[in-house]
Amino acid sequence: MSEESLAGSVDHIVYSNPENGFTVAHVKNAKEGKVCVVGNFHTLHPGEILSCKGNWKHHPSFGRQFEVSEYQLDAPQDIVGIQKFLESGLIKGIGPVYAERIVAKFGKLTLDVLDKTPDRLKEVGGLGKKRIEQIKDCWDDQREIRKVMIFMRGHGISLTLAQKIYKRYGDDSIRIIQENPYSISRDLFGVGFKTADRIAQSLGLPHDAPERIEAGIEFVLLELSDDGNVCFPFPALVEKAGEVLDVGHDPVKLAIQSLVDERRLVEKDGMIWLKLLYMAETGISQEVERLLASGTALRSVDVGKATKWAEEKLSIEFAEQQAIALEKSLSEKMHIITGGPGTGKSTITRGIISITEKITDKIILAAPTGKAAKRLSQITRRRASTIHSLLEWDFTTGKFKRGRENTLDCDLVIVDEASMIDTHLMVALLKAVPTEARVIFIGDIDQLPSVGPGNVLKDLIASERFAVTTLTQIYRQAWGSRIVTNAHLINKGEFPDLSFEHKSDFIFLGREKPEQILSTVIELITTKLPGRFKFNPIGDIQVLAPMRRGVVGIENLNHTLQRILNPSGEFVERFGRRYQKGDKVMQIRNNNKKRIYNGDVGIIENYSKEEETLLVDFDGKQISYEFSELDELVLAYACSIHKYQGSECPCVVIPIHTSHFKLLYRNLLYTGITRGKRLVVLVGSKKAIAIAIGNDDVRQRHTGLKEFLKR
Repeated sequence: MSEESLAGSVDHIVYSNPENGFTVAHVKNAKEGKVCVVGNFHTLHPGEILSCKGNWKHHPSFGRQFEVSEYQLDAPQDIVGIQKFLESGLIKGIGPVYAERIVAKFGKLTLDVLDKTPDRLKEVGGLGKKRIEQIKDCWDDQREIRKVMIFMRGHGISLTLAQKIYKRYGDDSIRIIQENPYSISRDLFGVGFKTADRIAQSLGLPHDAPERIEAGIEFVLLELSDDGNVCFPFPALVEKAGEVLDVGHDPVKLAIQSLVDERRLVEKDGMIWLKLLYMAETGISQEVERLLASGTALRSVDVGKATKWAEEKLSIEFAEQQAIALEKSLSEKMHIITGGPGTGKSTITRGIISITEKITDKIILAAPTGKAAKRLSQITRRRASTIHSLLEWDFTTGKFKRGRENTLDCDLVIVDEASMIDTHLMVALLKAVPTEARVIFIGDIDQLPSVGPGNVLKDLIASERFAVTTLTQIYRQAWGSRIVTNAHLINKGEFPDLSFEHKSDFIFLGREKPEQILSTVIELITTKLPGRFKFNPIGDIQVLAPMRRGVVGIENLNHTLQRILNPSGEFVERFGRRYQKGDKVMQIRNNNKKRIYNGDVGIIENYSKEEETLLVDFDGKQISYEFSELDELVLAYACSIHKYQGSECPCVVIPIHTSHFKLLYRNLLYTGITRGKRLVVLVGSKKAIAIAIGNDDVRQRHTGLKEFLKR
């Protein structure tokens, strides 16, 4: 069938998918009048002149449509088209009001003014200097991005990805993609090897090209680091990379050796590291040696007298294990305190501080997350920081300001929730600790390990280089909590007490089918818990689920809860997700520039389609996102237990079903239960709970830190 041609002015966009560019639009054609066109357009805005080829089709629901196979866009020619073009939201800072004013002032010369003499915009009433600069920058970007989009379209790159590529590389986008398309899998968040590989194939790169195999190996190691591995055994890496690349083992072995020779990878004792991770692990070892080799600036104290004094001041009596932990914290250079809920870690922390602040006021308290730091501050009544803010990120260098050359001003550092600290963060923290400072890590090694690579706290303990106090005795004030007692039962591999007690802080609701679990969770959040306990459904209740998929998976729970708890009519759609004012969202990567970190939860305050920005409130901190950055945010009405580690909520609801069996681990259930402060509700089957408790086969993380420390 021969194709036909169609040309006209774009009247308005009916539908557009930002992921793949699929668009339905109405076009005014001189011969046909207003017609419907459908196709994949990387950029299409009202007012533009569309010249295209394709075929007429009849849609059973929407009637006659012109299906576009190829197209060309030109700038609008008449005043009406120019105004529609500017109103479309293409240029940040220009909405319907300013579009009308600008066109009223410059008429058909409007686009020429924007191109050649944009400073004349100051002649338009109401346009301030800041807005004019924004318009100029955006206009220049759009002009360049058009060239990039044409190239991207020819190689099957989606609109969303093309925008991310341009934002990262700017005018060098085409050159970089042509030279090494695999660079985007290293440089862009959320872009994997498979996407880069598809682009490389369209550019004609051979299947067995060395750069393809090398990029694939680095991709596999990055994927493995996302699973917590710092390094990986050579034979297993060859196997995995061969499967991903669909090539034999020999080319993979050659490529690994080449990467080792180029010092992009490190090989030691049959294990392979990405260079940065190797440097981080050996760096931790070196910093530990530096700290242990020196004494402390703090004067020694009579521990017995100091302990009694602290007991009188705090009106408490330390249990035997707590007294031992306090003694080591006042005498050892580095000390690790680990124990489950209710074992008195908070009491010991207050004791350490009350004694040490009589010797020095240079005490620093820190935790990996904002909520953990806030909790530490409430416990101690002293300022506590996140580790990231403590180390002061420098936007100009892309590094922390605090380090070996600019250490923290302190004599004592106490770090809570230390099990959450990954390899990268630990080396950065230790570098910033002055040589004569005392360091105390407090955490629960039975919780899930860090989201990032490594198993740092466990490796530090296993190295036997430090004083370690393990707390096992439940402090008497915690015995009244079923959350605490059941958490300890689960941690020991014993079945929890699920019997019903009217005033219990731990409730089990038996449901066998996923659909029953879902309806019960919804009923709890919308009516039962707010009614009985006065919990706010969004702020005070957190659903924690083991898996992403399925009826009671995170994705379906979020979709359902968003619809019920926040039934807003207006929304922004990006990356396959809807974002609405009032939505509960979570940051899923560390963004040092915004000073917001993986696992932080906030509420969407507002968004502007004109400015293409969205504002989120994270516990009083306002963070702005461009629409192209929204892949960093996911809905958080429900989230994974791993992502919520380090945070607490008044009420935690955990759906648990046998369909989750692949991810039912003892430490997962234990960690989830310990996230609840006032109430934990398990909804599901006893069989699923039994599976989790019986599965203590914690997924192995390959690390080298323990061996480096022992050496």
